Amino acid sequence: MTAETSQTLDRGVRVLKLLADSERGLTVTELAARLAVNRTVVYRLLATLEQHGLVRRDIGGRARVGLGVLRLAHRVHPLLREAALPALRSLAEDLGATAHLTLVDGSEALAVAVVEPSWTDFHVAYRTGLRHPLGESAAGRAILEARGFPSQRRPEQGFVITRAEEQSGACGAAAALIGLSGIEGSVGVVMLNGLVPERVGPRVVEAATEVADALR
Repeated sequence: MTAETSQTLDRGVRVLKLLADSERGLTVTELAARLAVNRTVVYRLLATLEQHGLVRRDIGGRARVGLGVLRLAHRVHPLLREAALPALRSLAEDLGATAHLTLVDGSEALAVAVVEPSWTDFHVAYRTGLRHPLGESAAGRAILEARGFPSQRRPEQGFVITRAEEQSGACGAAAALIGLSGIEGSVGVVMLNGLVPERVGPRVVEAATEVADALR
């Protein structure tokens, strides 16, 4: 810890990170061991975080992330959009296709940023806020394919192509965001073309890498 940082705040943030990474939650004893502090410190941290709705404890005494984090997460999407827009705009203009940033929201894929090309006569309309099951589009399938790989590795092909998106006659390509902690997402395009040009996949991978770099 440096003189400019708060030890208590640092511990509180570490508690939230530990709970976010635990599906079953953690007990006070487990948290104390992982933080290398005594149980009294953990009790105080949890009590404070509970007051703000950031932590909840179940009837068995295990601490879990509270619903209050959703209010904070809701404010993150505009920041993600702002960081991703340059790469999405370049992708859309380069390919003449609608580009999008998609994030995991529970069991669904959620489009949080969309950029349409400016120079095409026709292109697929795709709106921010669109949701669909992860397995129903290139955007979601790219995320599913990337799961299970070490955080700094990309699946062998690097991208996913589908021949029929939700829009009739549209096809899509997407690549997962790799190497980001706490964010699961993908960058992709949807196109009217019946056939996906050979360079679309690599170009989508390039854009996904640019977005991931911008979000680090």
